[in-house]
Amino acid sequence: MEMNASYTSHSRHTSYVAVGDSFTEGMSDLLPDGSYRGWADLLAARLAAREPDFRYANLAVRGKLIGQIAEEQAPVAAAMRADVVTLVGGLNDTLRPKVDMGRVRYHLESAVELLAPSCRQLVLMRSPGRNGPVMERFRPRMEELFGIIEGLAARHGALVVDLYGAPALADPRMWDVDRLHLTAEGHRRVAEAVWQALGLPAEQDWRTELPASLPPGWALRRAQDLSFARQHLLPWVGRRLTGRSSGDGRPAKRPELLPFGAPAEEQP
Repeated sequence: MEMNASYTSHSRHTSYVAVGDSFTEGMSDLLPDGSYRGWADLLAARLAAREPDFRYANLAVRGKLIGQIAEEQAPVAAAMRADVVTLVGGLNDTLRPKVDMGRVRYHLESAVELLAPSCRQLVLMRSPGRNGPVMERFRPRMEELFGIIEGLAARHGALVVDLYGAPALADPRMWDVDRLHLTAEGHRRVAEAVWQALGLPAEQDWRTELPASLPPGWALRRAQDLSFARQHLLPWVGRRLTGRSSGDGRPAKRPELLPFGAPAEEQP
């Protein structure tokens, strides 16, 4: 993980814009009021504690493909001229039954080429992947995506946070019951990983693996599989077949670059 030579641990982080899909929106780190927090909000809170005038925007919307992220979110983020921008996208594309990786590359390049010169530090990711048979099916596509990301980072001076290479984040216990989104603990570790990538002092080792535990019995596993299929898999397949997305018509959670403590709907 290489750091931009002009951007060090002594740099001030006065603003941050998060761009992406459900991973960056914060699913499934659920708050008592029914909203989602997630790693980007956690990172913003920690950066704000160091900088009184810190501002934050989160443009991420669940279900978005990389073409939508590049066309709808990247231009808005670039216009904000933030110190730090995180861009995480493309994984939804790789999970589709059919995907044109050439188009994925094109949209990623477009987004990076727009965002990299607009901010002081662009951060990309090799997203985490849950251990299991579904992951194995899509692994080649994911690794092709990560190769594209690494090449773009090298050309544009972006950081790459390698979550995919961390066994701790592949542990099924780090994933919510939908098997697509991290738990609160998983999001906390991602925030720490990005924090450290920015050259800030580590608070814990986010790669530490969970203590060993006995796997659930056969009956419990089958019950969990049936519940997962009924509540999450079948609706997901239905949306794919009908061309719908869980993010259709949903606005960004924090569309304005505002002081961190300000309500998302407040205008600057």
